[in-house]
Amino acid sequence: MSPQDDAPEEYRQTRYEAPPGATELLLIRHGASRPARPDIPFPLVDGQGDPDLAPEGREQAAQVGERLGAEPFDALYVTPLRRTAQTAAPLAKRLGLTPAVEAGLREVHLGEWEGGLFRKKVAENDPIAQRMWAEERWDVVPGAEPGEEFARRVRESLERMAGAHPGGRVAAFTHGGVIAQALALATGSRPFAFLAPDNGSISRIVVLEGQLSVRGFNDIAHLDHPAPGALT
Repeated sequence: MSPQDDAPEEYRQTRYEAPPGATELLLIRHGASRPARPDIPFPLVDGQGDPDLAPEGREQAAQVGERLGAEPFDALYVTPLRRTAQTAAPLAKRLGLTPAVEAGLREVHLGEWEGGLFRKKVAENDPIAQRMWAEERWDVVPGAEPGEEFARRVRESLERMAGAHPGGRVAAFTHGGVIAQALALATGSRPFAFLAPDNGSISRIVVLEGQLSVRGFNDIAHLDHPAPGALT
C-alpha cells in the first residue's frame, strides 16, 4: 500500500460553477436616458416613455461593451424601448450578435405618470410617490401596472430566455424596475429591496428548472473609468 492510499480524504472549497443545464442571465440596466422636461414629454411606445440615451448613457453603453466584449454569450436581448437597444449596440457590434426583443423585460408601466412625469413627481416628493415608497408598490400610481401582473411577466420572461438557452449564457439589456423585480423574485425579498441599480450596471442570476439564484447585483466596476475614446 502506498503512502497516498493512507492519506485522509479532503473536501476543498471551490469556486462556484453553475449546475449542468442552468442558464446564466446578465441583467444590464440601460445607460442614463435624456432628462425629462414637462414641456417636451418623452415619446411613447405602447403607452410607455421611450427616451433616447443621454450623452452619459452612450458613454456607459460603450463601457459595458468594453467590459463584456471578450466574454462568451449565446444571445443578447433588449426590450421594445430604444434605450435598451442603444445600450446593447456596442456589445452587439463587438460580438457580431443581433439582439432579440423580449417584450416581457420592458419597464413597469407607470400609467398616468408615463412620458417623464414620474421623474417630476418623485423629485417633488408627491404624496402618491411617498405612498409608493412606503408600500413598495408601483400600482399606487394612477393607472399603473398591477404589481402581481408585473412580477408574473418578469418571471415568465426570465424563464422563457432560460428555456431558450439551457446551459447557456445570455445578456439581457433591460430596466431598473425589472432588475429589482427579478432579484426580489430570486430572493423572496421586499419588492423594492433591489430598486435603483445604477445605469449601465450588471446583475447576474442563474436559472435552473424555474429556480432563480442571485450571483451578483449592481456591478459597476467598468464605470469607474471612461471607455477608450469616450468623452470625459
